[in-house]
Amino acid sequence: MNKEDINNKLYSRNFTKFGLDMNLFVSIVSALLVVGFAAFTILRPDLSSEFFGGVNEAINKNFNWLFVLTINSAFIFLVVVGISKLGRIRLGGFLATPEYSNFAWYSMLFSAGIGIGILFYGVAEPIYHLNIPEGLQSGSQFDNFKIMYMHWGAHAWAAYALVAVGLGYFSYNKKLPFSFRSLFYPLLKEKIYGIYGDIADTIAVLAVLFGLATSLGLGAQQINSGLNYVFGIPFAPTVQVVLIMCITFFATLSVVSGLSKGIRILSEINMFISGLLLTGILLIGPTVYILSTYFSSMGLYIKEFFDIGLFTAIEGDSIAWQGDWTIFYWAWWISWTPFVGTFIARISKGRTIREVAMGSIIVPTIIITFAMTILGAAGIYSNSIYDGVIATAIESNISTSMFQMFNYLTSSTLLQTLLSIVGVIAIILFFVTSSDSGSLVVSNLTSGGRDNPPKVQKVFWAGMEGLIAISVLLIGGKTALKTLESAVVILGLPFSLLLLVMMVALSKELKISYKKFNFNRTIKLRERLKRIDDDTEYKQ
Repeated sequence: MNKEDINNKLYSRNFTKFGLDMNLFVSIVSALLVVGFAAFTILRPDLSSEFFGGVNEAINKNFNWLFVLTINSAFIFLVVVGISKLGRIRLGGFLATPEYSNFAWYSMLFSAGIGIGILFYGVAEPIYHLNIPEGLQSGSQFDNFKIMYMHWGAHAWAAYALVAVGLGYFSYNKKLPFSFRSLFYPLLKEKIYGIYGDIADTIAVLAVLFGLATSLGLGAQQINSGLNYVFGIPFAPTVQVVLIMCITFFATLSVVSGLSKGIRILSEINMFISGLLLTGILLIGPTVYILSTYFSSMGLYIKEFFDIGLFTAIEGDSIAWQGDWTIFYWAWWISWTPFVGTFIARISKGRTIREVAMGSIIVPTIIITFAMTILGAAGIYSNSIYDGVIATAIESNISTSMFQMFNYLTSSTLLQTLLSIVGVIAIILFFVTSSDSGSLVVSNLTSGGRDNPPKVQKVFWAGMEGLIAISVLLIGGKTALKTLESAVVILGLPFSLLLLVMMVALSKELKISYKKFNFNRTIKLRERLKRIDDDTEYKQ
């Protein structure tokens, strides 16, 4: 039985009534676990917070080395594969061509990969990192930016790109289902079509839903902060619930419109609006200070890349700091690989492994670190001029920090208002594009890897994301939201092991595939030479 017949056998297990096309095990188990978790965090917020907080603490103490190993291994693996002959392999086969322009590809990649994080943490993080463990200090005034780059730069994108390359290769080149289960084909073979594959997809769905629900909650708080600053709208849970409902509605329209229309167009608009906001801050704010900070910090980051990337805390305070920051971020990125990695693979058909591996690391790192430096350096500058006012705002409510920074960036009330309005729009667009791309990924996973799941199914999962965020935020509040955040980080532990296994399996498969690629290239060259030989123009 060939792979196409086996794939059809997988799809034949799907529930196909009422306009749906769902793998029942993945869909029902995921939904029950999500609802059960939400109920636990809502009904017993203190107990759930204590339980998941304890698990997080244990992970930080005993497995911080595993996250350091995984994230650095992913980076090295992708660089080696990208620059080697294996990087020439094209996702989709020798003759495949990219489906999206470079601008559209990067727009969708950024919107899904980082989301509102840039605007939520950009101002605050450099101030938080004014005090870091001694093992990470170099004596430079730019140490805080160096650490921020480590958290948001190449290491984060390496985890995403690894899954994107693996899933793109197994789905487009090996003709396996476009689903997380396909990454383990070298180990499980046809067993990925059974219960083992269902479990893999279920874990991936949980990671996506929990992660998106947390982002929706954080995003709603920051949008509410902006609306409060500009229009005086109260900062309250009921307002945030309404915001989540509105955003979920627009995200649903986008995902139903499809990848080439709604998601692509919104992502491109998002890039333009975000670029406009950041350019405005750069020009209005301390331009020379921002640019000087960026180049100095980037040089320090590159110089100490492996020193800080391999730092593994062994003392109490350092362990606590690393757990709260580096391990938290890296576990978060790893647990989000089923979402972002799957989405990047979905939009990368026709590109070479080198393009996906290197393009998903180098360009995003440059742009995102620059974007966060614009926000962070402007915040540091204002904080030093106005006696710690930004630090005070961060301690009070981190979601207001960017809007407070606008207040001290310029004395013009008009410019303050314009920056705040554009900032709110940018956050909303990041909000929508993260939600719609996440809904598409969950729909793919719960259908067993269908290229285009039914619209009803997309609507269902988009609504589920919004419902989780609303229930947790409205009833459980910040404690439940923090617990949900902890759950995403905990999921990063098993995914770390899976990524390490994936690297070994993928390297073996790519070596085999390169022989086929080289053969096809030789045949193509011979065909061209034969046409030249047959052409009378070349015989004269």
